[in-house]
Amino acid sequence: MHRRSFLTTVALAPAALAQTPRDWSGQQPVRYADPDVIALDKRFEKYRIDNTTIQRLWTGALWAEGPAGNGAGRYLVWSDLPNNRQMRWLEEDGHVSVFRSPSEYSNGNTFDFEGRQVTCQHALRRVVRFEPDGATTVIADK
Repeated sequence: MHRRSFLTTVALAPAALAQTPRDWSGQQPVRYADPDVIALDKRFEKYRIDNTTIQRLWTGALWAEGPAGNGAGRYLVWSDLPNNRQMRWLEEDGHVSVFRSPSEYSNGNTFDFEGRQVTCQHALRRVVRFEPDGATTVIADK
């Protein structure tokens, strides 16, 4: 995709989304394929799986990023950066709660193959891993 066609696509995307009114209450079911799941680059269309819809799990963050799912624990964590905390959504009952506070302004999360959370801490300029016993292991700081 050329830069000009990419910019045109990005510029037109909000208008296309605005044409699809969205009821986030869950009262109005969204049909498959979800019209709000789009590929800005047509080359990625073949990777789209049309068997789910976008769901809003929580509101309340000024700026949220770094979502990471823990399959074994059946939960999702993400960073609420300006509030210096991490949030957690539990699949079991849909409950959202503060997971880590302060989070040292973490802004990236993942889980390793042993289920331990790895996160980038902006305030301390380091990457850490949280051990099952609560200890913190510094992976990188320089």
